[in-house]
Parts: sequence; structure tokens; C-alpha cells
Amino acid sequence: SLKKKFNMNADQFRQRGKELIDYIADYLENMEIHRVTPNVEPGYLKPLLPKDAPHQSEEWETIFQDFKEKILPGVTHWQHPRFHAYFPAGNSYPSILGELLSAGLGTVGFSWAASPSCTELETIVLDWLGRMLNLPKSLLPEPSAKQDFTQTDINGNSFAHNLNGQSATQNSQLKGGGVILGSASECVLVSLLSARNCTLRKLKSEHPFVEDGHLLSKLVMYTSKLAHSCVEKAGMIAMVKIRILEPDDNYSLRGDTLDKAISSDISNGLVPFFVSCTLGTTSCCSFDNLVEIGPICGREDIYLHVDAAYAGSALVCEELRFFSNGLEVKDKFKLTEALSVDPIYLRYKEMDKAIDYRHWGIALSRRFRSLKIWFTLRSYGVEGIQKYIREHVRLAKFFEKLILSDDRFEILGKVTLGLVCFRLKGPNFLSQNLLFELNDSGLIHMVPSMLGHKYVIRLCVNSERATENDMGEAWKIIRLFADSVIEKYELENGKLFSKECSQSALKLKRMRFSLSKMASDPKSYNQKKFMRTPTIFDVTGKYLAKKCSFVQDDEEES
Repeated sequence: SLKKKFNMNADQFRQRGKELIDYIADYLENMEIHRVTPNVEPGYLKPLLPKDAPHQSEEWETIFQDFKEKILPGVTHWQHPRFHAYFPAGNSYPSILGELLSAGLGTVGFSWAASPSCTELETIVLDWLGRMLNLPKSLLPEPSAKQDFTQTDINGNSFAHNLNGQSATQNSQLKGGGVILGSASECVLVSLLSARNCTLRKLKSEHPFVEDGHLLSKLVMYTSKLAHSCVEKAGMIAMVKIRILEPDDNYSLRGDTLDKAISSDISNGLVPFFVSCTLGTTSCCSFDNLVEIGPICGREDIYLHVDAAYAGSALVCEELRFFSNGLEVKDKFKLTEALSVDPIYLRYKEMDKAIDYRHWGIALSRRFRSLKIWFTLRSYGVEGIQKYIREHVRLAKFFEKLILSDDRFEILGKVTLGLVCFRLKGPNFLSQNLLFELNDSGLIHMVPSMLGHKYVIRLCVNSERATENDMGEAWKIIRLFADSVIEKYELENGKLFSKECSQSALKLKRMRFSLSKMASDPKSYNQKKFMRTPTIFDVTGKYLAKKCSFVQDDEEES
């Protein structure tokens, strides 16, 4: 008998690769045939797959058929035109091809020697990106006197630049640079760990006989209540105290709020050392006031981190740069110093002339991610990316007008980029029931947020191919289900906006749901009593929806 082949050979790879490219293109071009979210329950997949991995190799046709029949039905389609949850996943044909090439090369670029082009391309594309976004020159990778040639940044400033990003004599004061990390969460954590390291070293030099643990217990960081939960998680990992500060009426963290908290903590013997601000919060795309906060951090020698994971890309458009005032760099060398570990097996003779990005993050192993950026920037060009972002902003404004055309709805927060936060006027449970029914339908997908004590529904323009027709279809679906939710309520309770309310309605108005940010980001603050139940009730006690967690509070909802 013929001996069975255990590995896919080059000819098979060519065939299956072409088939897979066709499949991906067909999938992306015909997304509307799918439900936005899968109609499955947790644990659906386990009984469909074997308990153990196969002992012998299987045919590709069998493997891929199982993907289509068992895996795909459990996929949430993030590129669907009616996927309006979270923020855009940033998918495109050039980036997919860059990902494919990166996987094919199989590079692990933890140092320049491990793959010179992997390191150098990362420096170059991040310099491109920084100048596209009009970042301050101090944030850009350092120019070099070696192999130098004159370039002009987006502000018209001339500087020398080389592939490795080392310092040039004419620009020796620049302290910037960039690195590609795995997520915004990792960026926050790396910044925090670096700031903690530098602060502890300084404290240790001032108090050499005090134990490290005691010094660590004095450190305190600050962030807004609307900051992403990854900031609080980073504080937990770093084992430092965290102060959650209230934003103002425009959902922005202000300087006076931070200043008061810092003064209070200093008077109590604590050491403020880190502030995390957000440009484009997850909850409502609000912007912390860097112009006020930056000088306070400078005065108190506090490290300032700016999370612009969503809104940052909008800086490529000149008219959207209003929120970037106050950006500045502390010192990249503090970052690399904090995470630098140099075992002998990672050293090489050129290391004093090159960047090693392993010192700029937690992970040692690094993929060739810069290829994706390089392919994307060259394929779209700056104009193409500007057009992409401006269209999302335009469509969000278009959807805002649709919402405002129906006086049953209201919008909370300013529609600045591609996010619209809206709700049904009245008690929170109306908007919550509306969202539950919308998501259960599979026709559209959105997630909630809490702004103050009001439960809102977030609609973010995510799809690259989104059109006005898609916004109109989303509005049609929302209005249809809103009619149903309101009708159910009014059949049993009379006119929705009547001044008369039953005792049970008043009690329900005092419930604040523990969804302070998003369904994927459940955090609530100042909880008095936490209650988890598999159901939610309307004012008559009738079961309306499932999977609700809420906090009972003495404060009434609007």
C-alpha cells in the first residue's frame, strides 16, 4: 500500500492557498447572507469535535468542511455591515496579504540580528505613521547622523533620518520612537511598568534603607471613570493604587479634578506617579483634557500616558486634530531601560548601532507586523486612509440625524467620529430591553454603555464598505424593535411618558445596571449592592429578557 503523506507539500499548498484566498474574498463580499452574531449557546462546539486530536493526518477537504459546518456557525462576523459593536477591527485586503506574507516568512524579530528588515521596517513605518498623524516631532523615531539624508516632516521641519532610528547630532534632543505591540492593553501595561520602575528607582535613591515593598505601597496612579478597564487591570498587575476620577458633564477628565486628587494623596503620604488619559473613550468617544492635565503632570513629575486606540487614527485628517493638543513625550529611554534584559545568547556585534524592540515591550518573540502596515499604507496612501475615516465620520453624522428625527430617542455625548450613543427616553430598562431584542434577532449587533446613570446603546460605524443604505437599514431595524418594546410597555402600563408611575416602576427606576462601559468590559464603581439574576422584569413583574446583572442604588434614573 502507498505510504500516507503527513504534511502538505508545496503543490498542495499552492492549490489550497488559492482556494482559501477565493473563499475569503467571497466571504467578505457576501457578508450579508450571515447573521451578524451566531445563534449558539456556550459550549456548543465541544460535542461537535473529537475529544482527542487525530492520531493520523486528515485530508484538507475534511478539515475545511468541518470549519464551514462547525466553526463558522459560531463566528461573530466583525466585518458585517451591521456589526456596530465595540470599535472597527481594521481589516482590509492589503493587510490580509501582509499577514499571509508575515506568516509565510515565519520571522521572530526580537532583535535586529534576528531579522534586520523586520526591525528596520518597523522603525520606518512608525515614522511614516507619526508624521501622517502630525504627532510632535519629539514623538518621532530619532534621526541619525549615519547614512543620513534630509527629509521633511509633516510640519515642514527638516531632519536627517536613517533606517535604524539612532540619534543624529542635529537632532540630539529628540526622545521619541514607536513600537508595535499586541494591543492597547499591552501599551498601557508597558507604560505603567516603565513609569513604576523609574519612580521606584528614584525613591530608592532618596530612601535607601526603606524596603521596596513599602515604597511600592505608596505609589498611586490616576485615570478617568470612563477609561477602559485595561487601565485598572494594568494597575492590578503592577500592584499600585489606582484613583478612578469623575469626568465632567462632557465626559472629559479635567485638570482641576486631577489636581485635587493629587494634592489629597500627597497630603496622605502617597506618591502620585502615573496618569492615564484617553482620547476617544470606549463608552462615548469623549476626550480627556490634555491641555489642562499635561502641565499638572509636568509640575508634579508624573508620567502621562495617552490612550488613543480608537481616535488616534483620525489625526490623519487635518480637520480632526483639534483633540490632540497637549501631546508630549516623557522619555523613551526610561521605557527601554525599565524592560531591558540582555542575556548573552541575545547579544550580537552590531547591537550598539541598532534598535532591539524586545526592550520596548513584554514579549521577546515578535512577529513581522510592520509588513501589514507597510502593505496597507502603500496600497491606500494617505489620501485613501483619510477618505476611509472621513466617510465613517460622515455616516455617523448621518445616523445621528436619523435618531434625532424620532422624538422617542435621545443622543448622549457629542458625535465626533464614528460613534453614536443613543437611548429610548424614559427608564433604563426600555433601552436595555431594546438592545437585548436587537441582538437576539441576529440582524444587528451593538453593545451598551453607562453614561452617568443612563443606559445607552452604542452604534459604531465599523465596516470599511459601510454606506448610507447600511445606516438606513440599521435605523429601520432599530425603529421596528423600538415600536415593539414600547408597544409591550404601553399595553400594560399606559402612555410611556405619563407622569403617573406605579410603585414597581419607581423601584425599577432606582436600579443601575453594572455595565459602566461595555458588554465586554463590565466594571461598575461605588457599588452598594450587587445582584445577579438570569432575568429582567418590566414594571408589572413580567419576564422580558435574559442575562441581566444590575446594581440596586438609592439614586433615581432619569
